[in-house]
Amino acid sequence: MAQTFAAQVNQLPDDPPLRAALEYLGTASNNLYNCTVYLARQLYFKAGKFSNGRWLSSQMKHNAHMKALYTSAAQQTCISVGEAFKGYRELLKLWRSGGLTEKPKPPNYRKSGGMFQLSYPRRWLRLVDGQVRVPMGTACKVWFDLPEIFLPFPSNLDWEKVREVQIVPRAGYFDAVWICEAPPVVPVVLDPEKSLAIDHGIDNWLTCVDSEGHSLIVDGKHLKALNQFYNKRVATIKEGKPHAFWCRLLDKLTGKRNRQMRDAVNKADRLVVNHCLKHGIGTVVFGWNQGQKNGASMGCQTNQKFVQIPTARLKNRIAQLCEAHGILFVEQEESYTSQASALDLDSIPVYGEKPEGWKASGRRIRRGTYRSAAGVEVNADCNGAWNIGRKAKVTGMPCIPARGVLTSPRRLRIWDLPGVSILTQKCCNPSGESPSL
Repeated sequence: MAQTFAAQVNQLPDDPPLRAALEYLGTASNNLYNCTVYLARQLYFKAGKFSNGRWLSSQMKHNAHMKALYTSAAQQTCISVGEAFKGYRELLKLWRSGGLTEKPKPPNYRKSGGMFQLSYPRRWLRLVDGQVRVPMGTACKVWFDLPEIFLPFPSNLDWEKVREVQIVPRAGYFDAVWICEAPPVVPVVLDPEKSLAIDHGIDNWLTCVDSEGHSLIVDGKHLKALNQFYNKRVATIKEGKPHAFWCRLLDKLTGKRNRQMRDAVNKADRLVVNHCLKHGIGTVVFGWNQGQKNGASMGCQTNQKFVQIPTARLKNRIAQLCEAHGILFVEQEESYTSQASALDLDSIPVYGEKPEGWKASGRRIRRGTYRSAAGVEVNADCNGAWNIGRKAKVTGMPCIPARGVLTSPRRLRIWDLPGVSILTQKCCNPSGESPSL
């Protein structure tokens, strides 16, 4: 199992000299990243070889952009390129084995003139009177008279468990991201025969039903409203402007919206996994159609709501947490699960393989309500979620659900539940080098 780490984010103070220095270093880190990507791409295209980050770092030691950074920060930038190509190699293997439908593309260059994060391993940091000394390098000392900076250390973290600090450029500001060893996962007895099926949507972001007779809905209306407000503000600001117009206000709005989306993902995935741990559920089935957002044609307004909600990121985070806790995660193709009747045990064909004359026993009579052949009305999303579990052929999912599971789901509003998740858990490699946020 991959080593688990936690990340806590703190915004840096808006000090003009500090901002100028960090923008200089971030730009140098971005240029170094592009130079390293060029070397790695040439090695792959011409020799068919993949290089690791350490080798790339040794080859870039005379690069002018590398000399502008503190040595360890520059090495971490090169290592991040090596990690990107390592991920590309694994995706290629998956594609060749039939696990991916589209061939992955090799890592590309970052936008010229942009900024990239600065990473400092703990061995180069010093804790002095509640503040952490971060070295800036010789070039920063010469140009900005700033050989080092001091970051206030969060009082809720243990210095001995800090592995790395990342200075990450955001939309108009910088974040200090503290990477720490996460508390050990408390072992919980899980039964793989017990399963949880998940159907995703818009107003009902996640609809979950389990084999133990529970059902819940993670509310998505607030998330949809945040997206609508963001799009309305952007449209107002850009009215009459060129398509590529951008400004600091748009930076600020986009940064806030991105933080809200990230917070929603972290809270929702923790709700799902905590439910599994509480009831000893050992299998999670997530209904998902690959490429479902590509070319979606549900009308411009619905398209905007559907495409911008970060459900794919949420799915990946649930899969990460399931792996950390030893829960089996199954991604299930979900075609015809909303049409079939769970109470009538309708057969559920695979997309493109529907038998001639197939027809569902029940039908959706109005928004949110599904009526079975016997006239029983149930929640339409719960009906779809139960069918996703049936289609995955999970052994713990009973053939016929209890009526209350499909008619009385518990609705949870993630921002009304305090303390859902305190830290963002991430799975990193055993060396402790965490990927960029």
